[in-house]
Amino acid sequence: MNDSRDYGIALLRVTLGGLILTHGLVKLFVFTPAGTVGFFASLGLPAIAAYATMALELGGGLALIAGLFVRPIALLQAVLLLGTIVTVHGANGFSFAAKGGGWEYPVFWAVTLVVLALTGPGALALRFGQPQTAPAAA
Repeated sequence: MNDSRDYGIALLRVTLGGLILTHGLVKLFVFTPAGTVGFFASLGLPAIAAYATMALELGGGLALIAGLFVRPIALLQAVLLLGTIVTVHGANGFSFAAKGGGWEYPVFWAVTLVVLALTGPGALALRFGQPQTAPAAA
C-alpha cells in the first residue's frame, strides 16, 4: 500500500519531469534545434551535445512523468544540470537572479534529482518487472 511519502515522491517526480520536458520543448520549438546547436557552439560544445541535451530533456522528462527508469534518468538529468553550471551558470555567481543566471537554481535542481534517484519513483509509476509497492517491513 502506498503511503503519503510515496505520493510526495510522485509529486516531486512528475514536477521535475514536467520542468525538464518544458526545457526540452523550449529548445525544440522556441530556440529551434538550429538555434540550440548555435548556442552550444558559442560555448565551445559540439552539435551532438545540443541534440543529446534535447533528447535527454524530452525523453527524460516524459520518462519521469510516467515513472519509467526513474533512477537512471534522474541521475542523467542531474549530470546534465551540473554541466550547465560548468558551461553557463557557474561564472555568473551564486544567485539565479544575477545576469545570465547564477548556479543556485541548477544546484538545487540537481540535488532534487539525486534525491529522486535515491528514493525511486514513488506512487503511480509505470514500472517494468518491479513490484508496485515496497514489501512490508518485518
